[in-house]
Amino acid sequence: MAVKRQDAWTPDDDLVLAEITLRHIREGSTQLTAFEEVAEKLGRTPAACGFRWNSCVRKKYEAAIQIAKSHRQKRNKEKGARRSRIAESAPGLSLDRAVSLDSIIRYLRQHKLDVTEMRKRQQELEKAIEEREAQIEVLQKENEEMKSRLNNVQTDYRAVNDDYKALIQIMDRARKLALLDESEELEVKSKFRMDSNGNLERVDK
Repeated sequence: MAVKRQDAWTPDDDLVLAEITLRHIREGSTQLTAFEEVAEKLGRTPAACGFRWNSCVRKKYEAAIQIAKSHRQKRNKEKGARRSRIAESAPGLSLDRAVSLDSIIRYLRQHKLDVTEMRKRQQELEKAIEEREAQIEVLQKENEEMKSRLNNVQTDYRAVNDDYKALIQIMDRARKLALLDESEELEVKSKFRMDSNGNLERVDK
């Protein structure tokens, strides 16, 4: 806490008061903040510093005050232009946030994290696509093999079917020949005669 002093102001005290107050004017700060800083440095109260400035020191530095105000205006214009550039380059930032260096740093860090996450996601998707393509290639090969096997089965089926039909035909002819031979054999071996009643009866040899 500043110590209250009752002694008179020295030229060095006035110079400290002027330098600090002019700096705060240039930087766009308030005179009250300047008086608080001077009070802390000189061991006086902010009210005493303000009274000294307005009653005595200010008159001696009118030109310097105007120069400090012009610097402040120029500084504000540059700050406004910088806000516009930042807002254009980083649309996600508001103008209020753009004036804060910490906000810009946080934004850039978050942007970096987003980009890193997007690249990671991209790598995962590319890997998944490669796996799908490999699976498709395997399935295509299996499909070709199945087609080849199906063609072979169909060929074998036609061959077996043709052989089956040929076998049926052979068996049918053999059956017919067997029946014919049996009929002829019966005709040769069997003889008939007429009995006393006029009926035919077979006479075996």
